[in-house]
Amino acid sequence: MPRLVLEGVSKSFRQGRQLLPVLQPLDLEVEQGEFVSLIGPSGCGKSTLFNIIAGLEQPDSGSLSIDGDASPRRTGKTGYMPQQPLLLPWRTVEENVLLGLDVRRVPRRQALERARELLKHFGLADFAQHYPATLSGGMRQRVALLRTVLFNSQFLLLDEPFGALDALTRLSCQMWLLNLWQEVHASVLFITHDVREAILLSDRIYIMSARPARILRVVRVDLERPRHADQLAESRAVQLEQELVSLLVKEQAL
Repeated sequence: MPRLVLEGVSKSFRQGRQLLPVLQPLDLEVEQGEFVSLIGPSGCGKSTLFNIIAGLEQPDSGSLSIDGDASPRRTGKTGYMPQQPLLLPWRTVEENVLLGLDVRRVPRRQALERARELLKHFGLADFAQHYPATLSGGMRQRVALLRTVLFNSQFLLLDEPFGALDALTRLSCQMWLLNLWQEVHASVLFITHDVREAILLSDRIYIMSARPARILRVVRVDLERPRHADQLAESRAVQLEQELVSLLVKEQAL
């Protein structure tokens, strides 16, 4: 059974007397344990789609199911990380990571054991008692990702989490995310504007049109796993990058 199935999902917003269409009816699937990316022009509706999947918005039409459940009450069925890490500045790294488990009312002792295990496993134990202001941008993103995983490790919605980082830090975080994903066996739906990032991380890539968005193309990334940055220089990856960039440039120009 797929983790996520969208069929004919559409969305419009009212602006005064006008109706602004954001999403045309679109279909999308994420399989169990699959890493899927969404790329498309800025403002095309990717974040709106995430809000619908997370249960923060309801679609105007179509159907949506998570693990076969089509209930409109979807809050808590995904771990949702927005573009900004949104760490609480008065809480330490450990306390921020615990937040998701606190929301789920996991017993404190059990929550601490789980959080400390993951902090140690993913190289953050030495920073457990630090506050967010003392961390680099890449470290803050890792803490936010770990918090998201502890809230829901089965299905993650990641909205361009590395977009504000410099190139080297971004690559480090990408590899860290791949390691985390392989460890927890999560299904991931990932928004990015970086075609190379999508190719490096994904099993499949959905390319969205300008608003009102529709699915232009679905591409399977057939690079071997586990992935490493050197694969982006392979002929298949270069060809795929050129195809996707050409498609996005044409769409952005419309």
